[in-house]
Amino acid sequence: MLRLKTLLASFALLVSTLACTTLLGTPQPESNPSIDNPGSEITVEPTIETLLSCPVITDRIISVATSGGGQVDEDLLDQEIYLVTYTVSGNEVGDPVYESISSDLQDEQQDTSMHKQVWDYFTALIPEERRGMVAEYSIFTDGRGGSLAAVVQTFSDPDLWALEVDFADTTDPFDLTFTLVHEFGHLLTLGPDQVPPSLAVFNNPDDDNIYLEEVSACPQYFPGEGCANPDSYINAFYGQFWVDIHDEWNAINLEEDEDVYYERLDRFYEKYKDQFVTDYAATNPEEDMAESWAFFVLGPQPFDDTVAGQKVLFFHQYPELVELRARILDNLCRIFPE
Repeated sequence: MLRLKTLLASFALLVSTLACTTLLGTPQPESNPSIDNPGSEITVEPTIETLLSCPVITDRIISVATSGGGQVDEDLLDQEIYLVTYTVSGNEVGDPVYESISSDLQDEQQDTSMHKQVWDYFTALIPEERRGMVAEYSIFTDGRGGSLAAVVQTFSDPDLWALEVDFADTTDPFDLTFTLVHEFGHLLTLGPDQVPPSLAVFNNPDDDNIYLEEVSACPQYFPGEGCANPDSYINAFYGQFWVDIHDEWNAINLEEDEDVYYERLDRFYEKYKDQFVTDYAATNPEEDMAESWAFFVLGPQPFDDTVAGQKVLFFHQYPELVELRARILDNLCRIFPE
């Protein structure tokens, strides 16, 4: 889930959040590896059996991510309810700020062990030097089957970001793994070194005119936080894969009626199905890139000639991303030995 500002014709739907990574299905695996104490596990050298099992694990992660049809609570909440926010310092979280919540959520709010377990898993997967922009960590919920996680700029500093996780959707480690890699893809491609934040937009999040002015003044792709650097990953990705379909997509994105919007977006995906690794990737260029990044990290190198395959191969042109992929997979193999 990535919170962004989206450009709408009437701005009736203009909000400070755009595109969320929803739960992509939670089928119960035959064996459900635990993520208890992942930080301690990664100090163990992977065995031959662990390395051989890694493709089985990553295949299952991709399968879960593309399966859909997960359980969704009938009483799915209309909004996210935030329980607690922690300050991040390297690998540690502390100084919790608790929100006022109903009594039925107090147990989850006080479950610091669960909060820490998910955070430790994220830090075990992603190298510390690549997540220095993460300054906050929040636990929220919108019910089971809604949004699993999000990344968002902090309220105090546009260069710093927060990771937000729904405790109700963290029981399946396969789905959680895919989502955390996806969310890190947003941090990797939209962080301040790639997309310098627009202070005008950040300081005036509800001013539609300022947002339009910033978009119009940007000669590169404008993902929401600011004008992308000319050599940024997102600018290159947009230029290679979205220029020809952007106007068609944007006409859908301007739709004010939510039901009509999703119907049109579904048709858009079906029309260009071979261009997206998942249906969710068709939401916008940012989600397309984050989904493609997750497939790059967790899936095999594609050998087909589809546009979706080319999007995964896109990341192979950057040696630093190939190296980062290897490090994340190495961490994953250490955390999930079969």
